[in-house]
Amino acid sequence: MSIEAKPDLQPEIAHILLIDVVGYSKLLVNEQVELLQELNRIVRATPTFRAAESQGKLIRIPTGDGMALLFFQNLQQPAQCALEISGALQDRPHLQLRMGIHSGPVNQVVDVNDQVNVAGAGMNVAQRVLDCGDAGHILLSKHLADDLQHYRHWQPYLHDLGECEVKHGLRLHVFNLCKDNFGNPHLPDKLKRAKRWKPSAGAGVRPAPPRFLRSALITAVALAAIALAFSFFVLLRKSSPGISRAVSERPTLAHVPDKSIAVLPFENLSDEKRNAFFADGVQDEILNHLAKVADLKVISRTSVMQYKGGAPRNLREIANELGVAHVVEGTVQRVADRVRVSAQLIDARTDMHLWAEHYDRQVADVFGIQTEIAEKVVSQLRAKLSPQEKAAIEERPTQDLAAYDLYLRARDLVDAIAFTATGTENLVEATRLLDEAIARDPKFLLAYYHLARAHDIMYFLGIDHTPERLALAEKAVRAALELRPDSGEAHLAQGQHFYWGYRDYDRARSELNIARRALPNEPLAMVLSGYIDRRQGRWDESTSELERALELDPRNLFILQQVSYSYEYQRRFKDMAAVLDRVVAINPNDLTTRVQRAFVDLQWRGDAKPLHNAIEAIVARDEKAAAPISDRWLFLALCEHDKIAAERALAVLARDGCHDEGIPFPRAWCEGMVEQIGGDQTAAQASFTRAREEIESLLLEQPDYAEGLCVLAMIDAVLGKRDQAIQEARRASEMLPVTKDALNGARVADYRAITHALAGDKKGAIEQLSNAVQRPGGLNYGQLRLHPYFDGLRGNPDFERLVNALAPDNGRKR
Repeated sequence: MSIEAKPDLQPEIAHILLIDVVGYSKLLVNEQVELLQELNRIVRATPTFRAAESQGKLIRIPTGDGMALLFFQNLQQPAQCALEISGALQDRPHLQLRMGIHSGPVNQVVDVNDQVNVAGAGMNVAQRVLDCGDAGHILLSKHLADDLQHYRHWQPYLHDLGECEVKHGLRLHVFNLCKDNFGNPHLPDKLKRAKRWKPSAGAGVRPAPPRFLRSALITAVALAAIALAFSFFVLLRKSSPGISRAVSERPTLAHVPDKSIAVLPFENLSDEKRNAFFADGVQDEILNHLAKVADLKVISRTSVMQYKGGAPRNLREIANELGVAHVVEGTVQRVADRVRVSAQLIDARTDMHLWAEHYDRQVADVFGIQTEIAEKVVSQLRAKLSPQEKAAIEERPTQDLAAYDLYLRARDLVDAIAFTATGTENLVEATRLLDEAIARDPKFLLAYYHLARAHDIMYFLGIDHTPERLALAEKAVRAALELRPDSGEAHLAQGQHFYWGYRDYDRARSELNIARRALPNEPLAMVLSGYIDRRQGRWDESTSELERALELDPRNLFILQQVSYSYEYQRRFKDMAAVLDRVVAINPNDLTTRVQRAFVDLQWRGDAKPLHNAIEAIVARDEKAAAPISDRWLFLALCEHDKIAAERALAVLARDGCHDEGIPFPRAWCEGMVEQIGGDQTAAQASFTRAREEIESLLLEQPDYAEGLCVLAMIDAVLGKRDQAIQEARRASEMLPVTKDALNGARVADYRAITHALAGDKKGAIEQLSNAVQRPGGLNYGQLRLHPYFDGLRGNPDFERLVNALAPDNGRKR
């Protein structure tokens, strides 16, 4: 019997946090068990642990008197987790821990219990670091500390302790991680007793006295080589564009500004649950008042509303997730014409109540209560308040509570759209409610703002891309400006209108700059500025603006998804995957994002299996639940040339068709594509003809709609109208060039290339594709490799060269 040779173990870099309980062996057995159970609960509750675990990027191993946590995403994770644990221990003096941190190579092995374990130099050095500490210490190897020093927010925490001699006579260079109440600032006893060396710029592990020289030198050289390789890897990552901390990670309480606050949803104590809108309104106005104070950092409504519900709140954890030092929470009870409001301000870092008050007044005075609460919070946080900001806090949105209730209902409908090409009914209903609110109070500024926003969204997304809809938006904007020409909301509405309605980037940016001065904590102004930068092809500036918005709205899934779209256009699929992983960690039940995350593998590597498995898992539970991801299901089925799966996707597809980032393909087009891959050309031609009639009707109403014209070109191409199709595609690109719109213009240009391919013009298709793959856009390796759009080009050497140029293994960074 032959024995198959085993390959060498392949090490991987792990970022290691070792933890043990000080004095563990002196405890009684039941005390040991209780302390370890308590430690497990603390560690499991830390945001860093939970995020890494949910993404499958964590190995945890019990060590008898503690544990080892191995992170694999970034080198900040063990230090961040250690600070979170240290913070949780501040009110648990009976639980004394010490922690050691290092990054280095490890091998995963299976132990005698058939469980995953690890071994390697990384674990060995981490254990040496841990052994140097006393109770409360968080010690780091110099190797890791050198990398953390590149991040400004870590620098105040890092204290160089120099080198000391450890096991086997090696010198280990360690740093202490401590600041304020985190960690232990005192010199470890082992470093007091042992011989120490002054800090130097050399390697962290060095040869000791001559009698150990040979073995120590070998060990040192090996570790240095590994450290050098890893440092080179880190250097490469730092020298290339990547994801900033605002996008890829959550902040910790140790790093947040003191004057930062989140106003959490107020609990509705009213017997009538329909008063939930009223309770939301109380919280919302307090938040709006505080958001106008430039000296405060105030978290946006979108993020804080995710904590609405009856479950008990862990305020420290919530504050950590939102990146704030303080929170406001309260209750609202409305009975007939009376309202009772309770509010309290809490320092989440210490769980200390800084202020609390109860109000029992007439319902008509609810806006006065909101103003008083906001002023108390500003005073407690000692924030600077300008006369203009004080006036803004004291201003009431309306005198009509019924109008205010209508406004709240409409605003929620508009917010729920999240800029998808669905939800037409919600937008129509929102405009009806806002019109009714304005009829009750013609001076209701916020109602005009959201009315303009709803009309502009319908126009911008092509739900109603008519001059009449644009005029309705214009009317609402003008009313807001006439009512309050100095209002931040009025200028924000004008900026949105210039951007969404006219693609007038310069005037939009000017209005948004005015709005940002009046609304310093409004993330939408930053988001829109980021969108404009992106439309103009200013990709780095766009990402920076979106990151600034995330600082104020860290759990806004839509902004995170928009960042992922930016990476998608730039074909930075590794970064795109990381952002979507964060979205999934925030909302694990979001099927759409899970499918989008799996879709990355198809785009990046041409690997359809993850997407196939993700969709099949959803469909197996409930095929109707696949409606929100039916477009991805249909795309996958077309790539796999699977007619049966494509027909199942069609069964749950929206009635208005398969839109592609603003390109309005009618349902009949989708049906024609399915019939075509099934070989039924007669049925396909009939469906394409119906699609043409629909698009022609759309273009009669909207003749300047470039996205619609590029769809007409695609349809004419498959109907055999070659010259007409090519001319229409060219005209669509001229109407909306990439220089005017780096998003939709690029998409139109992509479809111009596809039109040439479908029309049988191989030379023209190659020429257009050559241009397309050289700039940011929607075409990618997986699509070119698998989609039937390009079946007519398969085997063409020029086409194959283009496809291979986008392959993930061609040496270009993706």
